[in-house]
Amino acid sequence: MGWLSRFLTAVTFLAVGVLFSPETLASKSTALSTYLKLAHLLSFSTAFGSALWVTFIGGIIMFKNLPRHQFGNLQSKMFPAYFSLVGTCGAIAVASFGYLHPWKTASTSERYQLGFLLSSFAFNLTNLFVFTPMTIELMKQRHKVERENNVGEEVGWSKNVEVAKTNPKLAAMNKKFGMIHGLSSLSNIMSFGSLAVHSWYLAVKLICESISATRSIRHG
Repeated sequence: MGWLSRFLTAVTFLAVGVLFSPETLASKSTALSTYLKLAHLLSFSTAFGSALWVTFIGGIIMFKNLPRHQFGNLQSKMFPAYFSLVGTCGAIAVASFGYLHPWKTASTSERYQLGFLLSSFAFNLTNLFVFTPMTIELMKQRHKVERENNVGEEVGWSKNVEVAKTNPKLAAMNKKFGMIHGLSSLSNIMSFGSLAVHSWYLAVKLICESISATRSIRHG
């Protein structure tokens, strides 16, 4: 199944879900707020799930199983797409949440949540436009030096560390790459952390709404 087929299948299931939702069945017109809530939930969950997989699962598995140059080249293609996806989802989450909770009438908790979403969005933009291009460019330069020293086809860092002990140029590149990559990783973790905080807020909201609905039914 091609990419377009999978995308259309997902959209079809989403449309069925909208058509048979309680709000749609109860009235002929669904309120704008319902669609905005859907957009917020889908964009947030996509960003959170992508960040969770790339940060804690996918990247680690690839690093432990791919030759290091192959791993680096794959990451150089994946990370721009990853940060673009999470950044786009972040923008939608911020816009929808901000519309649903205008600043002037929002509670303190809602204002904090908007701040967390904005922080996540900002950290992703920083990674996309600052740290990722720098990391990729330095990676390409280091790969060139490593190939000259027959390093890079192994899995892990062992050969790089040994060669760097007698190669000042490679050692300097490792230090600079480590600093930039560390800042990129920190930015990614801060973005994920902000989304994690918002996930708790959404969970509490769902529980409260469920309790409220249950009480309404009992007293109805």
